[in-house]
Amino acid sequence: MKDDPSKEAVRHLQALIAREIGAPLNHAAEVEMESIIQHALGADGDVSSAGPEHSFVRREVTILLADLRGFTSITATLPAGMVIAMLNRCLGRMNEIVARHHGVIDKFMGDSIMVLFGVPVEQPDDVQRALTCAIEMQLAMGELNSNDRPEGMPELFMGIGINTGSVMAGKFGSNFYSEYTVIGDEVNLASRIEAFSLRGQVLISENTFDHCRGFVTVSEAMEVFVKGKTQPVKLRELYAIPSLNLEVPRKEVRRSHRMEVKLPCSFNLIQNKIVMPKAISATIRDIGYHGVLLEADHPLQALDDVKLEFDLPLVDFRATDIYAKVVKLKNDGGSHLAGLEFTSAKPDTSMKIQLFVQLLVSAVA
Repeated sequence: MKDDPSKEAVRHLQALIAREIGAPLNHAAEVEMESIIQHALGADGDVSSAGPEHSFVRREVTILLADLRGFTSITATLPAGMVIAMLNRCLGRMNEIVARHHGVIDKFMGDSIMVLFGVPVEQPDDVQRALTCAIEMQLAMGELNSNDRPEGMPELFMGIGINTGSVMAGKFGSNFYSEYTVIGDEVNLASRIEAFSLRGQVLISENTFDHCRGFVTVSEAMEVFVKGKTQPVKLRELYAIPSLNLEVPRKEVRRSHRMEVKLPCSFNLIQNKIVMPKAISATIRDIGYHGVLLEADHPLQALDDVKLEFDLPLVDFRATDIYAKVVKLKNDGGSHLAGLEFTSAKPDTSMKIQLFVQLLVSAVA
């Protein structure tokens, strides 16, 4: 009796691997390979089907979404060849890290990457590997920036969001085009979480945290409202994995002088990634390399996104197209104060802001 297609495929692949590298895969890897082939063929016992060409399965998956912050502004100031080289170098490095932790790259979306842990084969340590992968991705961003800095290349920063939940996995599409991917509300939530992440930051959902308590060090839960959810969603910032001696290097991004100023400023609110037309007047009370303290009559909310514009008089420069997120709120004698962290700025704007702060530091030293 002829073996089923998956076992026959495994035999052929083992022979190919042995021929190319000198030895076949070990038994554990062979079992995993067979499972992958079974899923690809729709032969798993948990398969539902809307026709043989549209098999799908219900899986608990950890979804990692990573996005380069400020890359759009970089593309507007550098030659296309340099931009493509930077992007390929960055995504290539991320690809290596994902492969090392046995994640599956679902897709590249311009300057974003979506990675899955749990398909086509579920493993008990899917969440732990996803979190380890995320920290190593952030560490790699620092290494890439260090290597590119001597060549005068702008720094790149990445925001990462992670969620764990039940999705439908399978081959979706038509006879003309189809692909293996995952769909469902948990995928959408992962995308929303990534949108809240700042550069260098890793945010995880409460469900992801429930799967890794005792494995990670995280912040207190923060509640945010996301599109499609009537109740607030709890998020936590990932700080470290003590057992692996891994820390998210974001604390390096926060280091900067903070200088008191009184700079007129205007900002526009951003809603659903659309810049609102109304410009709102405000005053910058202090400024650092990566953010400002804003005083405004218009009250802002935590995690609001805004677009800023202001003059830097000491360097004779108009800073425009600066995107920022509200990370802290407080009141000061009736004034609304909001701590903003820059999420995107043109390379020349970032340089002028740093020079402006350094001149202020020198003036008071």
